[in-house]
Amino acid sequence: MIRPICKDTIILGKKSVPATRADGLVIADLLDTLKANADRCVGMAANMIGVNKCIITFSIGTITVPMVNPVIVKRADPYETEEGCLSLDGVRKTTRYRSIEVEFLDRDFKKQKKTFTGFPAQIIQHEIDHCNGILI
Repeated sequence: MIRPICKDTIILGKKSVPATRADGLVIADLLDTLKANADRCVGMAANMIGVNKCIITFSIGTITVPMVNPVIVKRADPYETEEGCLSLDGVRKTTRYRSIEVEFLDRDFKKQKKTFTGFPAQIIQHEIDHCNGILI
């Protein structure tokens, strides 16, 4: 189901709670909502659709990746950039890392550990910040 985008900074500023297998519909809704906003958005966190669960998803081209309870375990090569957000107006400066290693559960709740670089790494960092209640 396509959900409305949450713009309430009080909701967005809360740290997300861990997701469980019972949150499968949230994952589906997040993927549907990202797809519906693909013309203006490359990543989303569950709190952006009003659900306080630690779930993110992002798209690179035609590939869309959901991550459940993602945690960045390694960071390398910081840089300054500007980002926008579907939930916020305008762009803001932030520091990101060119390379990150992330531990997460996939959609089937299987443990994963992967390294991401460049733009995918930037998107993931932005969405994990959402899960931690951090707004750019």
